[in-house]
Amino acid sequence: MEDDGRLDWRAQQQAAVRAHAAAAEARLAAERAEAAQLVTAFTAEATRRGLRPVRLTATGYDGRGRYRTPLTGWYLDRARTRAVGTDGRFYLLTVPAGLRARLFGAEPSPSPAPLVIGEGGRDGDSIPLRALLDRRLAAGDTDSPV
Repeated sequence: MEDDGRLDWRAQQQAAVRAHAAAAEARLAAERAEAAQLVTAFTAEATRRGLRPVRLTATGYDGRGRYRTPLTGWYLDRARTRAVGTDGRFYLLTVPAGLRARLFGAEPSPSPAPLVIGEGGRDGDSIPLRALLDRRLAAGDTDSPV
């Protein structure tokens, strides 16, 4: 009898873990979809306002060196590590450093945009994606993105 109780409890725990994981995955998918819509709307608004896209460069993971990329778009932060491309996608502009990247350039892949940039970082280091995109639009064609 005691074994039946343990098996029943274990099955309930496993079902609860699966339900929790499914809910977390659904929440993440909804956040990614909302963030993608914000980035797409930003691209359309930046184009409508005539903000000039620039050739984007990437930084090595070690923080040293800048590398050419085939991307054009708008930087979102002063560090120039986050950008939105003219293709309407979000990019983290950090890449492996190396001779190949120096000679031939780097090709950062698009990343899912988070709804909160810097979430989980130090206090004051995070900002909602919507606010960051609004700041970038308000900055216009200034050299400093935000």
